Amino acid sequence: MASELVPPARARSIGDTELIWMMAMLMALQAFGIDAILPALDDVALSLSVEGNDRQFVVGIYLLTAGIGALVPGALADRFGRRPVVLASIAVYVVLSLVSAFVTTFEALLAVRAAQGFFGAGIVALPPAIIRDRVGGDKMARMMSLIFVIFLMVPAIAPLIGSLILQIADWRAIFLVMALQGIAVGTWIWYRLPESLSPGDAVPIRPRVIAANMARALSLPSVVGYVFGSAVVFGALFGFINSSQQLITDGFGAGDLFPYVFGVCAGSMALASWSNSRIVERFGARRVSHTAVLAFVMVASVQVFFAFQPNQSLWQFVPLMAVNMALLGFIGSNFGAIAMNPFFAIAGAASSVHSAVRLSMASILGAGIGYAFDGTARPLALALLASGIVCLLLVLFSEKGRLFGPPEPALRVGAKPAE
Repeated sequence: MASELVPPARARSIGDTELIWMMAMLMALQAFGIDAILPALDDVALSLSVEGNDRQFVVGIYLLTAGIGALVPGALADRFGRRPVVLASIAVYVVLSLVSAFVTTFEALLAVRAAQGFFGAGIVALPPAIIRDRVGGDKMARMMSLIFVIFLMVPAIAPLIGSLILQIADWRAIFLVMALQGIAVGTWIWYRLPESLSPGDAVPIRPRVIAANMARALSLPSVVGYVFGSAVVFGALFGFINSSQQLITDGFGAGDLFPYVFGVCAGSMALASWSNSRIVERFGARRVSHTAVLAFVMVASVQVFFAFQPNQSLWQFVPLMAVNMALLGFIGSNFGAIAMNPFFAIAGAASSVHSAVRLSMASILGAGIGYAFDGTARPLALALLASGIVCLLLVLFSEKGRLFGPPEPALRVGAKPAE
């Protein structure tokens, strides 16, 4: 079993700094696959004869199947180890990126993107499990925040990279660049990532055991509000991602500024995640994230007010959207760490089912919000406010009506909290 989980040639140590960068770049493959194609949606629609809001499905179908597919890699990783499942996910990502570059119909593109999201889901589902193998509590929240700082640099610049690619080639070249990035990250992981699953913690693949572990990962009242709460607020974020190109280009008439507007908004999340990494161990993931949720509701209320004013300007929209995306930077990693903390022994299954719920729910909500685009920011603003309120109610449920709980201790390998 030990040789199966940790190949001798790979049994080496890796520092926290390198691991943080590695996991961030792994997750960034998905971010680039979503955001780099946004500036090309008009070109895709023209090239493949797509009408109206249907072009958004190039993004939406990938997000949805990635959420559903996230149920699979955790169970495999709890049995065979993290490394082989991660490497297999990257291989699928690379191959299907190449296939996407050569499709000739919109239906074929959607089918390939759906398969890529489903079979490559491990690139996002497994990093929290790998981190949880090493640490827990607010220490995990700090590491996940640093991962998100680096990870969010990608969506901040991906649309600009996509725009630059379009100046020298067509939209198909974006998928070729995706494949090259996957090869680079896969090579790095192959040579440097040690297996983090202890041989003694390997779980046999038994459907009943897997189902029980996943059910347990969603059954604790103290956890469920954070999983579903993050799914709801990130659903509103996905609604922005899905409709952002049309909103900025058609709604505000600023298509040339789209990569920069998107970069400012995504960059605000990266800055917030960096700030979170500096304060979360001092104040605790609960105190920081609860404050962010309350602020999110207030800012969304202001967004609704401006959205319903006649002739809302881009410069009224962008600062508020950037602030709310920054607040998501204080919510996402902290909610994830709180939800994962009780599940040291089944980190793979817990990470998978949490990722599946978050991504699938968020993608469905995001697709609905994006498809409701009517030429204004009103559907998005209303969705942001509603999601913030629902998230707050879910957190109150998990915390039995009390907010701003104390920090949690950092738990390292071998220190198993009660489940």
